[in-house]
Amino acid sequence: MVASLSRTKSTAPKPGELLFSGNDWDFETIRRIHDACEAVAGPELGLSWYPNQIEIITAEQMLDAYASIGMPLFYKHWSFGKHFAQQEASYRRGLMGLAYEIVINSDPCISYVMEENTATMQTLVIAHAAFGHNHFFKNNYLFRQWTDAEGILDYLDFAKSYIARCEERYGHQAVEHVLDAAHALMSQGVHRYPRKKRPDLASEQRREREREEHGEQIYNDLWRTLPAKTGAAKGDPALERRKALLELPQENILYFLEKVAPRLRPWQREILRIVRLVAQYFYPQRQTKVMNEGCATYCHYRIMNALSQKGQLSEAAYLEFLTSHTNVIRQPNFDDRSFGGHNPYALGFAMMQDIARIVEQPSDEDREWFPDIAGTGDAMGVLRDCWENYRDESFIAQFLSPKLMRDMRLFHVVDDPDEPEMRVAAIHDERGYRKMRRSFARQYDVAWLDPDIEVVDVDLEGDRRLILQHKALNRITLQREDARRVLQHLADLWGYDAVLKEVDPATGAVLVEHSASARPIFF
Repeated sequence: MVASLSRTKSTAPKPGELLFSGNDWDFETIRRIHDACEAVAGPELGLSWYPNQIEIITAEQMLDAYASIGMPLFYKHWSFGKHFAQQEASYRRGLMGLAYEIVINSDPCISYVMEENTATMQTLVIAHAAFGHNHFFKNNYLFRQWTDAEGILDYLDFAKSYIARCEERYGHQAVEHVLDAAHALMSQGVHRYPRKKRPDLASEQRREREREEHGEQIYNDLWRTLPAKTGAAKGDPALERRKALLELPQENILYFLEKVAPRLRPWQREILRIVRLVAQYFYPQRQTKVMNEGCATYCHYRIMNALSQKGQLSEAAYLEFLTSHTNVIRQPNFDDRSFGGHNPYALGFAMMQDIARIVEQPSDEDREWFPDIAGTGDAMGVLRDCWENYRDESFIAQFLSPKLMRDMRLFHVVDDPDEPEMRVAAIHDERGYRKMRRSFARQYDVAWLDPDIEVVDVDLEGDRRLILQHKALNRITLQREDARRVLQHLADLWGYDAVLKEVDPATGAVLVEHSASARPIFF
């Protein structure tokens, strides 16, 4: 059973008075812990946050939250059950652990904490999630730009009930086909650049009815104005009008299909819209993993140390915290069997600590590299500014210091498939530091990580084939079988053939071409 902790008057103990004794806790203990963390987060760290709602859940409920991408309300889909079964089996065999918490970017901010946690761990996760993550969600520019924290819970409730109604009316299998295809295209269903205004999720239920009443006006207009078979010359008004109606080129493939796919019915378009808005909701989180976890980890570290210094944590509790914290920020070496890349908790926390050091105790090297912040003295002010105005790629490119690169033993290796040996391209000198920092930051740039695929044209004069283009950066093409499967889902939604051309952006030469024909499963 999920238990919700509501916020009333402050119950924080006085300095020198322990928050708890031993591992056991009750709801009154959770309230005292929250209030004690709040007393540090606001006055001492200067954090601002959404109102907190803390939910106590079981291990099985945590697994269920894992399976449904961490959302408290979500529609049903077979893939969630599959993930639940896989993760439950791994958990029961001891092959994986569970997160101590999951936090939702909403207003109020919901933090799910495990009932199996000790009182110390409840203190740690409340400091980490309810104040660290919460502050980041509320203040970072990407979340302010792209997400509607006030409307997300109501929208998820609407989405769940809408898809359930579609299943009752049109059949489970028909809805599943649409969801399968939409999920396959989810990573290509986001707007990467700011649009005129952020989606108002709270009004989506009303707007869904308006869209259904409005009918097929946009795409009916498109298909009523097919160009003549003689073809249109370059610069022809008919061609330009077609491009304008289709908003081509279009990087948001789900948006394009929702608006102009000729054979989709209104309820199918609405499902595409639901999946697209959920994908957009998670888009800022993909770009801020290091910063978000670094912010939360640094905040919990500062809060837990402040509580210890005030005498509100026992020595045993503080030692338990340090053990957990050390495990969280552990970074295996590249030759360790457990190495799987850079731990975002470790990298984020190390950068936050390093920035605080530069602000408070800079070296001559720091003053040369970071003249705007070195020695200014207000570490939390600088960090709050970073958390508000940067994403991972720009944060690393701006604030990764030579000292931290040395401490992490970073170096830049070029692995060129056309060369017989790997080449060390940057070492620890001034030029090497700058090159290394640029290269490292690029690993967190979604423009480099995600394939650049756009809808570029529709063959309205012929077989209505949809034409897409992938600009293959460094001539790196898509995995052929994955591309074929995803393109098949796209063709099914479009209702006609689809072709994807992978081109060299430097020369325009076509490297690979994929094609798929629509299957009659939706109509």
